[in-house]
Amino acid sequence: MSTPYPFTAVVGQSDLRLALLLNAVSPAVGGVLVRGEKGTAKSTAVRALSALLPQVDVVPGCRFSCAPGAPDPACPDGPHEPGPGTARPARMVELPVGASEDRLVGALDIERALAEGVKAFEPGLLADAHRGILYVDEVNLLHDHLIDLLLDAAAMGASYVEREGVSVRHAARFLLVGTMNPEEGELRPQLLDRFGLTVEVAASREPAQRVEVVRRRLAYEDDPAGFASRWADDEREVRARVVAARALLPKVVLDDTSLLRIAATCAGFEVDGMRADIVMARTATALAAWAGRTEVRKEDVRQAALLALPHRRRRNPFDAPGLDEDKLDEILDRFPDDEPEPDPEPEPEPEPGGPDDDGDGPGDGPDGGGQQPPQDGGPGQASETPPAEPEPQPRPDADSPEPARADAPADSPAAAPEQAPVRAAEPFRTKVLSVPGLGEGAAGRRSRARTAHGRTTGSQRPRGQLTKLHLAATVQAAAPHQKARGRSGRGLVVRKDDLRQATREGREGNLVLFLVDASGSMAARQRMSAVKGAVLSLLLDAYQRRDKVGLITFRGRTAELALPPTSSVDAAAARLEQLPTGGRTPLAAGLLKAHEVLRIERLRDPSRRPLLVVVTDGRATSAGALGGDPRELSGRSARMLAAQGLTSVVVDCETGPVRLGLARALAADLGGPAVTLDGLRADSLAGLVKNVRTASDSSRRAA
Repeated sequence: MSTPYPFTAVVGQSDLRLALLLNAVSPAVGGVLVRGEKGTAKSTAVRALSALLPQVDVVPGCRFSCAPGAPDPACPDGPHEPGPGTARPARMVELPVGASEDRLVGALDIERALAEGVKAFEPGLLADAHRGILYVDEVNLLHDHLIDLLLDAAAMGASYVEREGVSVRHAARFLLVGTMNPEEGELRPQLLDRFGLTVEVAASREPAQRVEVVRRRLAYEDDPAGFASRWADDEREVRARVVAARALLPKVVLDDTSLLRIAATCAGFEVDGMRADIVMARTATALAAWAGRTEVRKEDVRQAALLALPHRRRRNPFDAPGLDEDKLDEILDRFPDDEPEPDPEPEPEPEPGGPDDDGDGPGDGPDGGGQQPPQDGGPGQASETPPAEPEPQPRPDADSPEPARADAPADSPAAAPEQAPVRAAEPFRTKVLSVPGLGEGAAGRRSRARTAHGRTTGSQRPRGQLTKLHLAATVQAAAPHQKARGRSGRGLVVRKDDLRQATREGREGNLVLFLVDASGSMAARQRMSAVKGAVLSLLLDAYQRRDKVGLITFRGRTAELALPPTSSVDAAAARLEQLPTGGRTPLAAGLLKAHEVLRIERLRDPSRRPLLVVVTDGRATSAGALGGDPRELSGRSARMLAAQGLTSVVVDCETGPVRLGLARALAADLGGPAVTLDGLRADSLAGLVKNVRTASDSSRRAA
């Protein structure tokens, strides 16, 4: 087994280390969700935590890690006789993103259960993680149904497996730690709430600290065992402190003033439900025990709020999590202490500077004990929204829908004046746009698909391991052969060939590719604001339906892939906000760019079906580098996409009393419906799903 990187050798990231240690002191806090960019020691710190946990005593031979003094009475390997236990290190179990449900919760041997009537149960990762750490890297990429099972087990402290009347239950109490990169997609708000604490991490921008990170990492890779031995004393100190804090935890007093501060803070930030209050109370108590105190202070409540509330107060998926610290201090100051607070204690544990230096090197600093997190923009804060580019000065005719001169060359400055980005209008609820037919893509909430979960629609012979038994079909397959198999009793003689897998229908997530016209004809500020509001509304819908999204814009002479297909709807919203407009309309270039992006995505993820959403007024005024008639090129490009069976919707942005109907002509070439900006709203857009299907079918018949 390779030597893990020492926890105390991690440079910086004080919030991350503190949150992990608080959960080690009190697992009831509910785990940690670590959010941040790649390469910020998220996984390194989590994997190193297991070495700091005390050893656990287990019943010899028990696959479910029962404690000898208090074994689980429902343990599948029980009942256990009283006796001495065996000490072993606490485990850290990693849950792969592509794991199956049976790998997570365990599996029953269906053949033995039917033929012999016994509960032959094979434990899963939840059983392995009992009394240890369950680590989920890239938790935002995990299938929703696995996250539901995982968080239910974490909340109840037990795992349940049900298979056609056969039930197994076992204890599953573990420290849940998840890491994620927000650029790759977000968790649903109700799942965010199930994590006790959250921490935002980012790489330090201080050169000296970055040098220290590189120095330590290279030293570890050159000699892992030697590097770990140099940090052994620091590891033992932190491990002893965790043990001492655990022993002190039951003696910590949470007085009424602290409870009032917690309740007022949660109410002041309009947090839904009561889970936040409970988590804050447990976190504040753990902070006091970690600092070696038996009373909870105001600074403990403040630190608990900064760790437990940011991910719970989000109201819009496109808003970055965070907490207004001035407002927090104002709320806490309403409840003064009965007695003046004592002078601040010295920091109980400075970050070790390493055995090879004098303790003043880069990266040294406090490691917990109630310290405040870095301020916004510091190394502990991640920035999800890229910095806005400087806004160009608008031309006097910026509000004109056609700011370019018709007689100007296509590549001249007069032909492509760039307007300042405008803010999007308020988003609204849209009607569902879905892909017709039955897919087999990743689980989601948009289009119909064959899935592992959902309503049962039929049966088939299993392909590989049987996971969802269709009991009626299995009995029907076995019944005609009972006499030939010598059946003599009441039991049914079942062979492996009789087993049938249930086929189920649910919903899948799609790839929603937005093709947005950013040319001069869209540049009127009120008009572009409405367009951005419509796209933002569709992005919000894509977020809720667990889609991947991509964004292509076209203006001037070319089309640009502003955002490659990703699960991060937040990133798409940020790019949309900064979108400038101006220039001619290379519609054909945009359609061809969409064709190229979709071709590559089919190779990467062939099971995920695409939906193309074209947002334009339909005017084609530039052929770009292709040459030829712009309208003819755009029509040919659209018909090429339609011939590939692509589902598309055109959002018609044309306004005014005189309309040319060019967007509707484009929709006809694409074989999909056209809908106006006003008609995109849920309360005014009737039957759009039916229209998508009807238009697509008509296009195929015409072809």
